[in-house]
Amino acid sequence: MKEPRGFERIWHLYRQGGWAPALASVFDARTAQQMAFIRSVMRESRRNDWFDRRLDELEVVVFDLETTGFFPHAGDEIISIGAVLVHGERIGDEKFYTLVNPRRDVPENIQQLTGITDEMVRAAPELLDALHDFLRFVRHRVLVAHGSGHDKRFLNSALWRTSKINLAHRLLDCIMLAKWLFPDRGRYDLDTLLADFGIEITRRHHALEDAVMTAHLWIKLVREAFRRGVPTLGDLYLQLGRRLA
Repeated sequence: MKEPRGFERIWHLYRQGGWAPALASVFDARTAQQMAFIRSVMRESRRNDWFDRRLDELEVVVFDLETTGFFPHAGDEIISIGAVLVHGERIGDEKFYTLVNPRRDVPENIQQLTGITDEMVRAAPELLDALHDFLRFVRHRVLVAHGSGHDKRFLNSALWRTSKINLAHRLLDCIMLAKWLFPDRGRYDLDTLLADFGIEITRRHHALEDAVMTAHLWIKLVREAFRRGVPTLGDLYLQLGRRLA
C-alpha cells in the first residue's frame, strides 16, 4: 500500500489517533503541542453553554489587539495582544500582555500611534507562541472587545494560518451593547463612551491599557443591562438579537 503524503498523511494519522500525533508528524514537538492545545481550547469552547450564567457572576476576558493595519488577508499582522479577566462586575488582578513578531516592518504611522517599533517586535514571541499563551489565559471564557469585527478577523486569520482552526469562543462587542442600551447616542467609539461614562482614559492604542479601559466600560454596560431586567447572558443575546432582527 502506498504511503500517504502531505495532507493525506496528516488526515490518515488524525483518523487513527487524533490531532496530536497527526501534527507531531509534520511539526516539531513544541509546535505540535501548541497547535494541539489551541485546538483543544476551541473544542472546549464549543461545548460550554454560558447562556444561563448571570451577568453579575459571568467571567469574561476583555481583550484588544494592535495590528500593522486593517487587512489580515492583505498581509497586515498582529503586533500586540492585551487582555484582562473580569469577574462579574470586578476587574481581577489577572492580566495578559505580549508583543508579537509580525515578521514584517511596522508602518511608521502605526509606530507613532502605538509606540511599538521594529526593534521591539524583532525580539517578540512568534505568532503561534503568542496565540498559545493568550488562549492559555482565556481558556473557554467568553470574550469581550470594543469593535470586535477587527479583532475577530485578525484572530481567525492567525488561528487558521497557525493551527487550521477558527475562533470558537462567544464574543461580545461593547459597541453592540451600547447601541442597544443607548440607541440615541450619536457616537460609539471608545474615546467617546469612556468620556461619557466618566472612565479615566490612560494610554490609548496600547493593547493592555485599551483592554482595561474597555473592561471598565463593559462593567458599566452590564450594570445597566442588569438594571433593565436582563439578568443572564442568554437574555442579553436575546435582546441583541432582537435589535439586529
